Amino acid sequence: MSELPERREHPSLSMMYGTYADILFVLFPFLIIGMQRLWEGRLYEALLRPDLSIAAAILAGLAIGKFVLGLVTNRDLGRYKERIVFFIALTLFVVLGPAIILILSILGNSDVPDFVTFVQPILLIIAISLYTTAVSISNILTRSGMEDSLTGPREISACSDPGEPDQPRPAPLDLPRRTGNDPTA
Repeated sequence: MSELPERREHPSLSMMYGTYADILFVLFPFLIIGMQRLWEGRLYEALLRPDLSIAAAILAGLAIGKFVLGLVTNRDLGRYKERIVFFIALTLFVVLGPAIILILSILGNSDVPDFVTFVQPILLIIAISLYTTAVSISNILTRSGMEDSLTGPREISACSDPGEPDQPRPAPLDLPRRTGNDPTA
């Protein structure tokens, strides 16, 4: 009984580490640019450049991809379709649209207003939050879709561990066999 919460915690902990690893990889080039500008004593100017909006747009695009992945993973999850479409629209409306507008406005004007120094970090924080939410929703829907599909008849493995409860094994991959008539062989 006490092992059950540990098994549930492990996948969510792994998901959290993977999600934040994705975010760190996206933000890494922008960290380098910020450190270079700090070295030159122009960190405030970095907030007036479109770097943070670009990072927010990238994360918003990744979030939309995760939402779509959660939507198309399992056809039985159609009952969540309106919620996922809402999060896609929210991401477009709150992050991606403003980020693209800021990028174009900053690059098109030599005189950037001071409010941009506050808007860009807030936009980036919202993008990180939406990406984290997207990954969580996608994984929950994928996991619940897998659990729903596993409630049918199960095949019990002959090599299962006696200490482990019977776990259904994934179906083997059905690959076509090569024939002697294949010109690429």
